[in-house]
Amino acid sequence: MTPFPLTLADYLGHWGSYIVYLLIGFAFGFVLEISGFGNSKKLAAQFYFKDLTVLKVMFTAIVTAMILIFLTSAAGLLDYNLIWVNPTYLWPGIVGGLIMGVGFIIGGFCPGTSLVSAATLKIDGIFFALGTFFGIFLFGETVGWFEDFFYSSYMGRFTLPELLGLPTGVVVLLITIMALLIFYGGEYLEKIVGGKTDPAERPRWRYAAAGGLIALAAVVLVMGQPTTEDRWKWMEKEKSELLAQRAVQVHPGELLEKMYDKKLNLVLLDVRDERDYNLFHLLDARHVPFEDVKAYAEELRAEPANTVTVVMSNDEATATEAWKILVAESVSNVYILEGGINGWIDTFATDTFKSEIRPVSAGQDRLAYAFSAALGARYTIARPDPHAYDLEYTPKIQLQTVRGPASGGCG
Repeated sequence: MTPFPLTLADYLGHWGSYIVYLLIGFAFGFVLEISGFGNSKKLAAQFYFKDLTVLKVMFTAIVTAMILIFLTSAAGLLDYNLIWVNPTYLWPGIVGGLIMGVGFIIGGFCPGTSLVSAATLKIDGIFFALGTFFGIFLFGETVGWFEDFFYSSYMGRFTLPELLGLPTGVVVLLITIMALLIFYGGEYLEKIVGGKTDPAERPRWRYAAAGGLIALAAVVLVMGQPTTEDRWKWMEKEKSELLAQRAVQVHPGELLEKMYDKKLNLVLLDVRDERDYNLFHLLDARHVPFEDVKAYAEELRAEPANTVTVVMSNDEATATEAWKILVAESVSNVYILEGGINGWIDTFATDTFKSEIRPVSAGQDRLAYAFSAALGARYTIARPDPHAYDLEYTPKIQLQTVRGPASGGCG
């Protein structure tokens, strides 16, 4: 079972997908307006516990989206790795949240709701939206003064399951229960402070809806999230054919050519043990031991869209296993160095260089040459001159941009 790509452009074309985005935007704005989110008084009332509609609507949207995302991920219909999750910059995030909160209380809007209000020609919404644009401009002109702080305390794609050390399904269920308890308590606050209807007199169908959310969250907990092994099983048939057809094994000559291609962000991933890496490795190759490849996949997914990753080991055995992990973890444009480091040396070693090393019994994924000194990338063939060789090979590298969105936003 291959994860469904959920890429509208593949089915509707470039402009067709933009029409869908436009309709979604109008629908989102319409829902905000009919919920009363274009009224600054209603929005500000939540901070005085008189009207918690904003809390209930937004938290309902968050919980519903959370459950559906992890439910479809568990079923293999959605690749969570390719969903944009805002990276965490802890202290800048806290300060920014406080500034936005104060602005929300004073102005009665957040950036998204101010646009809804402005669209209905409300004066306060128009001024708030203009103020938002001015603030964006001012931030862009002054961020250089506090750039070090702005990028400080970086934690990457940091989520609650990582913070709490709990399985994703457990966190989904706990957040759902927490949200429903907040809704229940919020209704009593509205009654006490805002003089609203007694919660006991409100529609009974809310309890069925709450039970449905808890049931779906429980399903997420029972199903669990797919592991790397699960993802590989879903795509094993298709990807194994690529391996068998030698479609992802890159000839050393092609790799050498790409090392000089400035249009590519070439990542050379050396998954050998540290001893062999120190003896000899290609220039600019990153050393990532095989056991750390899965954790390193997140960093590779964050690389630019023009990134090509070539995995290498002494021969192809360990590199192939690393390739499977990276592909299963949704890293695009991953290839294997044909013949590994041994093949690279066989291809580019001159008689002079061969006199400095000696062949040894290689065995599976062992270095086939003995080096007199651990010079790493200081050997000439770590990045030889491509003009000095006339090699014939079939090009394999084809750049594919299969990535999630580049940024996120706030409603």
